[in-house]
Amino acid sequence: MTDRVATIGLKEQGIETAAKLHWNLTTAPLVEHAVRRGEGMLAKDGPLVVRTGAHTGRSAQDKFTVKDDTTADTVWWGKSNKPMDPADWAQLKADFLAHLGTIDTLFVQDLFGGSQPEHRVNVRVVNEYAWHNLFIRTMLVRPKADELAGFAPEYTIIDLPSFRADPAKHGCRSETVIAVNLTEKMILIGGTEYGGEMKKSVFGLLNFILPETQTMPMHCSANIGPNGDTAVFFGLSGTGKTTLSADPSRTLIGDDEHGWSDTAVFNFEGGCYAKMIRLSAESEPEIYATTKRFGTVLENVVMDPETRELDLDDPTLAENSRGAYPIDFIPNSSEKNLGPVPQNIVMLTADAFGVLPPIARLTPDQAMYHFLSGYTAKVAGTEIGVTEPEATFSTCFGAPFMPRHPSVYGNLLKERIAKGGVDCWLVNTGWTGGKYGVGKRMPIKATRALLNAALDGSLKSAEFRKDPNFGFDVPTAVPGVDSGILDPRSTWADKDEYDRTAAKLVDLFVENFAQFADHVDEGVRQAAPGNGQGQQAQPQAQATPA
Repeated sequence: MTDRVATIGLKEQGIETAAKLHWNLTTAPLVEHAVRRGEGMLAKDGPLVVRTGAHTGRSAQDKFTVKDDTTADTVWWGKSNKPMDPADWAQLKADFLAHLGTIDTLFVQDLFGGSQPEHRVNVRVVNEYAWHNLFIRTMLVRPKADELAGFAPEYTIIDLPSFRADPAKHGCRSETVIAVNLTEKMILIGGTEYGGEMKKSVFGLLNFILPETQTMPMHCSANIGPNGDTAVFFGLSGTGKTTLSADPSRTLIGDDEHGWSDTAVFNFEGGCYAKMIRLSAESEPEIYATTKRFGTVLENVVMDPETRELDLDDPTLAENSRGAYPIDFIPNSSEKNLGPVPQNIVMLTADAFGVLPPIARLTPDQAMYHFLSGYTAKVAGTEIGVTEPEATFSTCFGAPFMPRHPSVYGNLLKERIAKGGVDCWLVNTGWTGGKYGVGKRMPIKATRALLNAALDGSLKSAEFRKDPNFGFDVPTAVPGVDSGILDPRSTWADKDEYDRTAAKLVDLFVENFAQFADHVDEGVRQAAPGNGQGQQAQPQAQATPA
């Protein structure tokens, strides 16, 4: 297909280049360019296989936001949001654009960040690599031909892997840099070949912009039930966010990034970005099928250079091997990339301490508390020196991508839960019968049965008890589920050890939440664990409503 050249070109944006520009190419031409230029190879069944070099994941420590009048008082400065001086940005931008002028071929895509027209942004992406251009075209929302004709870029991303930053000149940390200027509406990415930097840069933009319109940005997956009921799944890596939302009986809205407006839950993206390592047809049939499709981009997946057969089990190139594919490669995906406002919110955690119940019902205050906490746990052996389960707290279930203070997102969530009468659930996909190394992983069959009961509404008629450590409601019996598993303490052989471990986890929650205590109301502060209300069974009518 021929180039679809934009009415507003790079020159009109103040970007001068003598490079040959390829505008808005579709999948096949971009694949042809990538293969011809030696950027990747086609696997036996059609996907493009590429390598990202030294960077096989995001370079979180190399990301900076320009601190100026727009951001000084609106960005939550700290570990996840590091400031860059405007003077350093000016030098970086000048050097970046000078380097751009030395490149003979560039690929440009005009795309949308967000599927709901009222809440999307126009994003122009300029790439040095054809496969990067294909990646971002796959991941963001692709405009129709008539929308491209009058496309006016609001934000511009320039991604040049061959650029090398200079910390002494540019106020950064290394030769790799991701610099965000929200005033100039420009993002510069240099010194890394990892495609996910572009995707998450757009997510960060929307996380900054949307709260101003009272739209809730979320790091979550989402799906729709047969009766039109939307469910949202928050969760950090390894908690089951993708697996549990990929339900053949429900329609997939998206697997990673969404907005919650007054009228819809809408996907920020037009594609999915799934982990490929040790993927199998048995465990993830829909995702596995995408590894045999033309149009899928596979990052750091090992392939036999002669037979072009893939080995998804081989972590030689990266444990974080990834696949990017259009969302319509998933058979039961939403045509409109959006659904109604949610009736259920599910917060997923993999508790390696074996303390949390397999499911609990949360009040709006408790939901905000656990949303701001963003808890899961690493298991022993995942990192050198980790011999015991280790708590991980990532606020809003996505701290690295949240430019504003977490309370901004937490308050938005609480307001929307209250306004819509949304049911909120905490689901533990971690361990039962003891901590990691003693107990066993929560049976997926039990998790799905409990989740199905929550989403179809039948769980609301169950009897609940108050958890003595965390104060939330826990069902005492659910059809099709072993009642013993619903009370974590009863599954431990050593009850005193359970009590000591539970007390330790409560302390970790309280210690982590101290940073937010002054930014939330008293109801949320009272939702902290440790305010145990006893363990007596209660019928639904007496339990605290969600």
